[in-house]
Amino acid sequence: MASEGKAAADSGKGPGSDRVRSLRAGRRLALAAIFEAEFGQRTADAILERHLAETEGDPRAAELARALVLAVVTHRDTIDAEIVQAAPQYPVGQLARMDRALLRCAIGEVLHSPTPARVAIAEWVELARSYSGDPMRRLMNGVLGRIARSVGR
Repeated sequence: MASEGKAAADSGKGPGSDRVRSLRAGRRLALAAIFEAEFGQRTADAILERHLAETEGDPRAAELARALVLAVVTHRDTIDAEIVQAAPQYPVGQLARMDRALLRCAIGEVLHSPTPARVAIAEWVELARSYSGDPMRRLMNGVLGRIARSVGR
């Protein structure tokens, strides 16, 4: 029975599918803002607000995107320290900008949001695969799993 609900939500036909779609959109918006801010022209907050004004999107997506951007901006140093601790062979400064943005957003959600860790991990692993490829998907899964275990989430 529970698998039917999951299948319906995954297919986009269940009652939770709109919520899932909104949250995915929020994650993508946050990722776009954090990634664009890597180039140093504007702050992540300003970039996100510009994206939100242009799209006039879902309020749930906007709420999650704002929360994730705030978490990354506020906790960037501790998030980067988590990356170094969980994957010392991947220095933060040497990661590709997209990979760095993916990890920062994902860790921000795992550590600084009410989203269950396993849900955040699954979502960000999929985003890593889509935006960066299979090697980043594996790195994301390993890093987030280690961090979630270390903080008991």
